[in-house]
Amino acid sequence: MTDVTSSKSTRRPHHWRHDLIELAALFTAVVVADTIAKTIVKGPEGPYLLVFSAIALVATAGFHTWWARRHSHAPPAPAPAPVPLPTPTPPPAEGGAPDGAPGSSGTALWRLRTTVDDTPGSLAALCTVLARLGVDILTLQTHPLTRGTVDEFLLRAPAGLSAADLARETAAAGGRDTWTERADAHDLVDTPTRVLGLATRTALDAAELPLALRRLLGRCTLHSIPAVSLTGRPTGEETPAEGVLEETVMKLRDPGGGTLLIERPHLPFTPTEFARARALVELDARLGPRVPRSQDVFTLPEGNEITVRRADQRDLPAARALHERCSARTLGLRYHGPVGDADRYLDHLLSPRFGRTLAVQTASGRLVALGHLLWDGDETEVALLVEDDWQRRGIGSELLGRLVAMAGEAGCESVYAVTQASNTGMVAAMRALGLPLDYQIEEGTLVITARLDPAPRRSEPSRPPARRSER
Repeated sequence: MTDVTSSKSTRRPHHWRHDLIELAALFTAVVVADTIAKTIVKGPEGPYLLVFSAIALVATAGFHTWWARRHSHAPPAPAPAPVPLPTPTPPPAEGGAPDGAPGSSGTALWRLRTTVDDTPGSLAALCTVLARLGVDILTLQTHPLTRGTVDEFLLRAPAGLSAADLARETAAAGGRDTWTERADAHDLVDTPTRVLGLATRTALDAAELPLALRRLLGRCTLHSIPAVSLTGRPTGEETPAEGVLEETVMKLRDPGGGTLLIERPHLPFTPTEFARARALVELDARLGPRVPRSQDVFTLPEGNEITVRRADQRDLPAARALHERCSARTLGLRYHGPVGDADRYLDHLLSPRFGRTLAVQTASGRLVALGHLLWDGDETEVALLVEDDWQRRGIGSELLGRLVAMAGEAGCESVYAVTQASNTGMVAAMRALGLPLDYQIEEGTLVITARLDPAPRRSEPSRPPARRSER
């Protein structure tokens, strides 16, 4: 904005009072001069002295008036120019990448966790060291312990600062048991928002609990140990209702029975993390069994319409009926073991604790295929079972593509399928995904691993577009 001042507003008004005062002063001077003149008029030079005094007074008054008016009408002095404020310069980044994003040359995001003494000034000393290194603290979480406090930071640091430098400077500031890890833009979400999002996903789908726990606790391995084995014998795993926390191992009671075993060898769990995980499990227990009821209807090449939907343990009778209609060869290719034991696996496979299951049914409601996405520790397995009369119709490829897409949404880096080298249908379905594949063959058993892209795309067989219906 530019300031404009008119000459009218800057001119100082000239008042008649000033002239009156000056005139009064002049008369006073005349009176004084007259008195003096009368005193000296009797002298020989009296008249001349009086005239010269009057002229001097008039000249002085005129000069004063001229000087006052000249300076009162002088233009005002220009105001000093404003000093421009410095504009902050953003850190350089190649290609316009944001700070901390992949490809940014200026900064990098780090997660840092360290333990400090629970004394006044300990956190301030650590923050002072980070500030001296040019590190910006984006978020901070505190995990109180019986002795000390675990502080977890999300940092934006100069790109040239290494993990060893961070750890060394943190130790110099009083931190111990320091752990650092590169972070990404997903970690910028604050903890309350992230926990609420995980709770929402868990509330909508019981199969989300294992995934929610892994995302809540970072890189960890989760195992679901049933209370009863597949042979019907107790496993001896009985966890107290309040759970168990042992350094790098956490045990929680599974609402569906058994134990949820969570391990993180590289970083001990804190009581705060244990409380969060236990609250998430309690939420799952209160909500009970649940599965999204959305379903897709699509048309096979020959014109038959089938429905793909999520399945759980309530579909156990229909799944057993499917087993009865399958041939021994089909069951053998699927379970890699005695055909008579196949029914024992169904309750385990349909449980949302071990993964997700997709069911394919005909228009009459008959179950003709099952597809399983199984959480196997840090790895993920896919498995298919298609009734003999419905094979070679594209059902297996459709199921496999959907399961791989679900694995990608869950953040899995790869999926693997265990089959036999003679199972050409499964091999063809895996190759049709269009993903990088690794093959391992041992004693006739073939393990095919597909590495997932950040946004996996599957190739679909040529067919009319699917009709989606959500109920």
